[in-house]
Amino acid sequence: MRVDLFDFDLPDRLIALRPAESRESARLLVVRTGAEREFDDRTIADFPSYLRANDVLVLNDTKVIPARLYGHRYRGESAAHVEVLLLRQLGHGCWRALARPAKRLAVGDRIIFGEQSEGIACELGRLMARVQERGPDGEIELAFDFHGPLLDEAIERFGHVPLPPYIASRRSDDARDRTDYQTIYAREPGSVAAPTAGLHMTNGLLDAVRARGASIAMLTLHVGPGTFLPVKAEDTADHRLQAEWGSIDVEAANLINTARERGGRIFAVGSTSLRLLESAAREDGSIEPHAGETDIFIAPGYPFRTVDVLLTNFHLPRSTLFMLVCAFAGMETMRRVYAHAVACRYRFYSYGDASLLFRKDEREATK
Repeated sequence: MRVDLFDFDLPDRLIALRPAESRESARLLVVRTGAEREFDDRTIADFPSYLRANDVLVLNDTKVIPARLYGHRYRGESAAHVEVLLLRQLGHGCWRALARPAKRLAVGDRIIFGEQSEGIACELGRLMARVQERGPDGEIELAFDFHGPLLDEAIERFGHVPLPPYIASRRSDDARDRTDYQTIYAREPGSVAAPTAGLHMTNGLLDAVRARGASIAMLTLHVGPGTFLPVKAEDTADHRLQAEWGSIDVEAANLINTARERGGRIFAVGSTSLRLLESAAREDGSIEPHAGETDIFIAPGYPFRTVDVLLTNFHLPRSTLFMLVCAFAGMETMRRVYAHAVACRYRFYSYGDASLLFRKDEREATK
């Protein structure tokens, strides 16, 4: 399909720069394709009421690391400011990263992050690395001077929350983002972007989900920078997503499969949960344990096998995420949904409001 079919007008004022003061107070647009009342304007506090006994709620427990580092490159007598986004740990103090501006870096360059003071690594006065490799599109391999818990602690100290570019271009990250840009159940470090639908969840909401007889399953998908990258192709068939690592353990797979066998529905919190479930699905829709990379790209025409209901934020024009929701709920439906959201001033993207989408071919009652 032509990528320009996924374009729409989005006023800049609707891109949220901060989350709702209370996570449960964010707005929730409930969408049922083909229902007598297609849209229902609610709040996140109402979310548990849409689950019932035997349903299962699937959450992504990845944890965002403070992956953005600012430092100076030193080469002989020359120095230059550089910005680095850590992407993937390679082992023994080495990381794959994105650098900006990449043209200022060469193999062998030293980069110092943090305070320009003397001291030893364990005092965390500074964090030093050497460029070991340069790749295409600004990718580099960094070898830090130390590794293990010391390196983790240094990254935690000197790193910044990797806010999406449409927020970072309008304000700097701060201490509040350390909490705001993290789900309450985050436990597996590795993401450079939050699974943002999960930012709406609270312990009270999860308790209410369990009280309705539904179960909660955890999986892990480490979100990479590809979620921010624009689609440069003119046709969706020519776009490729960057691979991301994820896992579903035996316990989670069994919980999901049992729910399906008992007539329960699968509620995915976020596109990341949905994408990993689809990657691990058998032809009959059952889930098998999974550990590895996925580059699944979902656009209209994709045959869903697992998820019945999707909680997701409002996405940007021409993005892969908007393409995914169009595939899930129907393109014409999502055009109406987003027109309604813009007209009613729903807040968009990472810190914004959410939609609850019932799959376009779901035939079960929703109450």
